[in-house]
This record gives sequence, structure tokens and C-alpha cells, in this order.
Amino acid sequence: MKTTPETLVAGYREAGAWGDDTLDSLLASHAQTHPDRIALVDAPNRDGWTSGSPRSLTYAEVNAEVEKLAAFFRTLGLAADHVLGLQAPNTVDAVIALLAGLRADLVVSPLPLHWRQANVLESLNQVGAKALVSADRLETRAIAETARDVAAELFSLRFVFGLGKDIPDGLIDLGPMLQEMGDELPPLEDRRAEAADHTATISWSRSSGEIVPVVRTHNHWLATARLVQAEAELEDGCRLVMPYSLGGLTGLGGGLAPWLLAAGTLHLHHPTSLNSLTKHANDVKANCILTPGPLAPLVDRRLSGKKTTILAAWNIASPSPGAFAPTHRIVDLHVADEFSLVAKARGPSAKALPVAVGEYNGSNGCESGPALLELKTKSHKENGEEKLLLVRGPSVPDIGWRTMAAPPLETDTEGFLDTGIPVEEIQGGISGFGIPGTAAHGVGPLTSVDEIYSTYEGVREAAAFLVEDPLLGARLYAALVPDVGTVPDAKAFFAYLDASGVDLAKIPHRVLVLQSLPRNEDGTVNRERLTLRTQRLPAAVA
Repeated sequence: MKTTPETLVAGYREAGAWGDDTLDSLLASHAQTHPDRIALVDAPNRDGWTSGSPRSLTYAEVNAEVEKLAAFFRTLGLAADHVLGLQAPNTVDAVIALLAGLRADLVVSPLPLHWRQANVLESLNQVGAKALVSADRLETRAIAETARDVAAELFSLRFVFGLGKDIPDGLIDLGPMLQEMGDELPPLEDRRAEAADHTATISWSRSSGEIVPVVRTHNHWLATARLVQAEAELEDGCRLVMPYSLGGLTGLGGGLAPWLLAAGTLHLHHPTSLNSLTKHANDVKANCILTPGPLAPLVDRRLSGKKTTILAAWNIASPSPGAFAPTHRIVDLHVADEFSLVAKARGPSAKALPVAVGEYNGSNGCESGPALLELKTKSHKENGEEKLLLVRGPSVPDIGWRTMAAPPLETDTEGFLDTGIPVEEIQGGISGFGIPGTAAHGVGPLTSVDEIYSTYEGVREAAAFLVEDPLLGARLYAALVPDVGTVPDAKAFFAYLDASGVDLAKIPHRVLVLQSLPRNEDGTVNRERLTLRTQRLPAAVA
């Protein structure tokens, strides 16, 4: 399935930004040139948060498993452009499942790990998914049971596959199934023509308050990886530690795709603490580590490898990058929800450098290489002083294609993608990627979250608000106003949200109990005053 206009494809190919490589063909190529090089390594504590012992596979071994699983998908009747959902944490098995789907010419839709049944059902129904791969559990959550329940409600879902040891009835356990079939699976037929231009993945944006599909080809992913590779100066065979899951732009564009481009070793990590992340990087002598931007200063201080590059990911819930005195190379990844990723290395002062504005160029301002990005700004219509970032290029998906009745994205008359992220324009460059208020924390408009909190029995009114955290960006809080004569129980409130299946991104970090909500002159909730009250009344925050 091709969704990118042919005029754009031709232009990107002529500029050298798009080619014929696919993510899985790079894997096959590395299996030929570096068969014994270690390709994928599980976190050493894998069995603590999902089933299965840690695995370490060479490129030849990964490619063989990908080939077998892809053939299995085809044998079951999954055909080109069928959508395969994937909800699994960072494991070797999950990466193999994703690459196998791509090799079988399926469209893989990685789902955020925090999504509950309602979100999974809505997204897979929207794209008419034919199959779903799910891990058995993530920590204490039995996500395979969610997959089983989704299959019971979604008629189009023909197959549900399980990864792990505790697979519930109704799911196909991929491990034993592939072992039983051995080498009896028929080989895959030749790849279809121009596979790199076909849709590879559908990821999901929640910044508008709706679940919106974002479509990318193999070439989109590899163009994104080249942005990261150019700024991070990733060398052949480098060792990368990735704590982000495969569910979005940061993990796939900032970790998995650059790993394949560099023929490196990808060390998968499930974040449980900062100490475990930096210890993992130190133990494997990582050349590169991906980390949330606000944690970059702490990671910098704890890394023992002086030549380790830190990829600091800043999303719409993060504060703007600040300067500090690092001992390691810092490359900021400015992630505009699921739509664009801009990589920029910091200068010797460790300040976040402006990204050049203008015609197609690399993020380092080089105009002699392949076209990678075109950036510009415009003034916000409601505030002429505020600049918004506009971006397009071979790493940014075409904005005209949508499945079903999903709302279109905001674009200007020239077809630029309007990220809605406030920026500061300095001497022809873009700096200071900020926080859009309504989409911060990935929860969508906060008024919709207010309604969820207000359904709790004994609560007269409620409001969600954000409190900046020096380490983790913005945290979501809840302000509850109880009915007269009642006192809300914070633990019971959290239990109610969990039992109701509320999206984990909408479950607050803390609860503030008040007699009334502060209001603006127009009657809307004054969320800024709520944020201030968390500092003035710490004892009231449960």
C-alpha cells in the first residue's frame, strides 16, 4: 500500500533521501556481512518484568527467526498490507515480531504499552487489523488477557499471538508453534517491488484528544534514522541502549532504525530506575544511550564511559532543554508527538543549539547531503508573538492520508505539518521547544480528563492539571471537590480509575482535595492556581 504522493517520492529519491532499503532488508544484509556480530540483547533483568530468560542473538540468528516467523504469518493467510498490531515491552522477541511482520509485507501497528482494552480496540478497529501480537505480561499487568478480550469484540481480528510463558487460552503461543513447525515452513516469495515506499507502520497520536493514525514507510523511518546518525555520529557496530518501547516515534526512530542503519548491537532496556539504566549502559560499555531529556544531566554524571553519546528525547510533556556542564556528547531529539523528530547535537557549551530554518537540509545545517528536513515558523493566529514549528521532508509522513474518519492534521497552505509546538526563533534558527498546554503529558485536552474524575462517587467537581517535575517533565494531578459531608479516599479513587479501565496516561500522580476549584473570569478552571497550591499545601496532596 502506497500512501505518499508519487511527486514527493520522486523528489525524495532524486535528492538521495529515499532509496530501496527496508528495515528488514538491512537486517538481512547485516546477516550476510556480519553473521556473527551480536545484534540484539535482552535486558539482564528481563524475567523480572516479563516472561522469558534474557536472550542474546547474532545477526544471522535474528535474521533466521525473522524469516521463519514471516513465513509463518504468510502460511496462516496474512497477506501484504494486512495490519498486525503489536503490544509488547522491550524484548528480543518483540523486535523479531515487528521485523517479521515487515518482511511478510504486513503493516505493523505498534501500540503504546499503557493502553487499556478500550484504546487497543478503538485503534485496531480503525485500521481493520487482522492480527495482534501481545506479550503475556508487563510487570503485574496481564496484557495478553487484554488481547484476548479485544479479539472477542473485534470481528476483523483473525489471529491473536502470544509471547511468553503464561499465554491464556485463545492465543497462539508463538514460541512452541514455531519450534513444532521447524524447517517445514515454505520459504517466502520475493519481496514486492518498491517495498521501501510502501506503508510499513501505523503509530498513534493522542495530541488532539483523538486517537489519530500516523503512517510511515520504510523510507520515512530510515530518513529519520539518518537524522539521528548524522548528529550522533553513530559508527558501524556501535552499542546502543534503548529504554523506550517499540510503541512510538522515539523508540523506533531514535533507537531501532538507527541501530539497523549502523549495524550495531541493540541492548534493550525496561526502565525501572535511573540507577538500573546507567548501570546497564556502563556494563555493556554503550557507545550511545537513549534517555528522556530531563534525565540527561543525571545520566551524564553516572556514565563511566567518557565517549558515550546521550540521545536526550524531548517530547511535548518535557520542559525546554537547558544548559549544563556535561562530560559526554549530547544530542537532543525534539519529538513532535508522533509526527516529526528533529535531531540536533549540542555545542561545546552544552547549550541547545538552534536548528537551521529554511530549505531542505540536514539537521546540522549541511546543504550538500541528502534532503532531510525543511523547517520554518509561523506566528500563532491568536498571539502574534508566539512562533509555532512547521516541518516537512522525507522523514515526515504524508499528512493527507487518514484511515476511516480520523480528523486531518493542521497544515498551512504549503503543506507543512503544523506541530503546534511553541518555539523561539533566533537568528534564522529554531530553539526552545516548549510545552503546548492542551496536549501535554499525552492526555489530550484536560477538560476531557475532568469529566472522568468527576464520575467518582462523592465528588461534586474535579479538575486535572499539570505540575512540572525537574526529572520527568510534567506530571498529571487531580483536584477533587467532595460533596458536602464526604471525604474522598485517595486510595479508593485510584482503585476506581483502575477498575474502570482508565487509560494509564490519565491516572494522576497525586490527588489534591479542595473545598472549591479556582476559576477564571470566564468560569473555566484556573489550572495555574491549582499548580501553585501543590507547592503551598503539600499536606493536602495524597
